[in-house]
Amino acid sequence: MTKRICVVTGTRAEYGLLHRLLLILKNDPQIELQLVVTGSHLSPSHGMTINEIESDGFVPVAKLPIDLSNDSKLATVKAMTSVTSQIAETLSGLTPDVVVLLGDRYEILATAQAALILNIPVAHIHGGELTSGAFDDSIRHAVTKMSSLHFVAAQEYARRVVQLGEQPSSVFNVGSLGVENALASKLIDKSDLSAELNVELKNPILLVTYHPTTRSTMSVTEEIDQVLSALENFSSCTIVFTGVNADPGNAEVSSQITKFVQRDPKLRSLYTSLGQNKYLSLLNLCDAVVGNSSSGIIEAPAFGKPTVNIGSRQDGRLRANSIIDVGVAKQEIQTAIETALSPNWRERCAETVSSYKWSNTAQLIADTLKNAELNLHKTFFDIT
Repeated sequence: MTKRICVVTGTRAEYGLLHRLLLILKNDPQIELQLVVTGSHLSPSHGMTINEIESDGFVPVAKLPIDLSNDSKLATVKAMTSVTSQIAETLSGLTPDVVVLLGDRYEILATAQAALILNIPVAHIHGGELTSGAFDDSIRHAVTKMSSLHFVAAQEYARRVVQLGEQPSSVFNVGSLGVENALASKLIDKSDLSAELNVELKNPILLVTYHPTTRSTMSVTEEIDQVLSALENFSSCTIVFTGVNADPGNAEVSSQITKFVQRDPKLRSLYTSLGQNKYLSLLNLCDAVVGNSSSGIIEAPAFGKPTVNIGSRQDGRLRANSIIDVGVAKQEIQTAIETALSPNWRERCAETVSSYKWSNTAQLIADTLKNAELNLHKTFFDIT
């Protein structure tokens, strides 16, 4: 009997993590893959990454646009209501056996709410993690409580999901999709990547991703000003920025980065969306990762690359010894980048062991989705 598995994606980062799993589900004759695309995938200002999805050979069963033209917190809440309404209509028509969600975006929360009321089981990837500097932290735990299956990236996260009252038998420590993708992908060499990006990749290379911190006492303007002021001191570095996500405050961050890049376009560049393979190839080639993206915590150590992690956005995630945590202050950031580029720190990073196992992650998730008996009537697991 064919199993209908609906996967919902709303961002480029999330799709990149899901890509290998989607291929497995698509090619399994016992599975009917229902791919639903929403969020920034359908936004021109965020790169229209629906084009990347379709060029990869996936045919979405639904495209659910939401208004991302206003990046205020109120507008974000209104976007959530739009997603909830649209995804409810879509899921009601598709009648999947299970909905697969990854992470902690507000589109994911909206989908989980709709599935809960429609009595459709949810399988959640990357639960149990902490990111106390962003409201994503609360969203992730809320989605856990609305899910029937849990695929976590480390044993500590499995323990935390059980601590939230989920039955141990529903929690699977499968490792990280991101690390599996990073180490199993066929990467682009430096000359070819330079040609594809139309930029000279002159070492040292800094790969920078900075998103708004949604639980910060500083304004987004103050934050990005401190980051860019620190980067001004690395005038000999090639600095490549990846696009900002759709969190509240993203327009200001993106605007300031654009102005920074325009002041030295030979050595600085900004890409709204690199795509998974180009991003991982650049991660493999760069000398240091700078910013507050989860990829600096999860994928970068797997390549033995130093990370300068700025601010509180990723507070709570498991750390490798290649990561330098700093506050959002110019001098701290500058000193940390200097350390990251030093021979001693690069030697340390070469011996880094990832905090996340990665072998066969996507296949383990696919096999469990196909074979698991899903129970909507959950009972709270009390730890004695």
